[in-house]
Amino acid sequence: MDNSPINNRVLNNCITRTDVPGTEPPYRGKVRDVYSLNEHTLGIVASDRISAFDHIMKQAIPYKGQILNQLAAFAFEKVDDLVDTHIIDVPHPNVTIAKKCDPVPIEVVIRACLTGHAARVYKSGERTLCGVALPNGMVENQKFDEPILTPATKAEEGHDEDISEKEILERGIVDSEVWEEIRSKAFQVFQRGQEVAQKQGLILVDTKYEFGLHQGEVTLIDEAHTADSSRYFYADGYEKRLKEGKPQKQLSKEFLREWLMEHGFQGKKGQTLPDLPDAFRTKVYNRYAELFAQLTGQSFEPTPVDTDSFDQQIKEIFNQYQ
Repeated sequence: MDNSPINNRVLNNCITRTDVPGTEPPYRGKVRDVYSLNEHTLGIVASDRISAFDHIMKQAIPYKGQILNQLAAFAFEKVDDLVDTHIIDVPHPNVTIAKKCDPVPIEVVIRACLTGHAARVYKSGERTLCGVALPNGMVENQKFDEPILTPATKAEEGHDEDISEKEILERGIVDSEVWEEIRSKAFQVFQRGQEVAQKQGLILVDTKYEFGLHQGEVTLIDEAHTADSSRYFYADGYEKRLKEGKPQKQLSKEFLREWLMEHGFQGKKGQTLPDLPDAFRTKVYNRYAELFAQLTGQSFEPTPVDTDSFDQQIKEIFNQYQ
């Protein structure tokens, strides 16, 4: 008997868009629909949409929103003694009730290894990333002596762009005292994330944080330490694979990017976004569920959703906070 939660009905019943009656139209991010409930409170719905190369895929991933939302809640709870977070409540696996904050327009990226974008910059011959000097003689996926901070501007459209801390301050994007607190909190949160991952046999390789100001206080917003915002390696075999120059076994969205590249798509002009086959969508679900289980120590238990009544269900939840 097949006990998998993924079948044709589930594949055809993903949450791709919400329109909660009686509310203003939401801000639609790549994954989340964000509703303003009142002047102090947001209702955030994590959909099953998935993106890569700044494009939202045409097909969604079953239960991805639930995994993402609950993994973010898990991570926020692990760091709430270090930094204020925007979470008020998580009344449904797809829903977070959050404080309304003034977002800081910088993605705070912390890297523990020469991986991903950093590795590509390094291979091009550059030895500086976002104003941070990179040592000579490194190999891909090697750990830095200490984690580095490589910020990016948050673009309204297109790709985010690398920026140095010096430029952030010189351009007045963030007040110097606020930035100093953000960078300090980011490193503390990253260290905690590393500790949580290490206990579960994982290496937190890199991640991006978003911060806002709530009543003047620096607050961690958006998400933390999820598969969408972070990259994890399996600790077991890391050193051996590094020494042999082999790819690391990882849990992240990188495998989706690799699949897209194999099918001729990198988000470049003239390229056609491929359809995600059902078998691959199921594989993506399994990878997200694997990270959830590996990081939390608990298996992911999906909550079935009826998309026909989902908006009304969310309205009833939102009514409790308006």
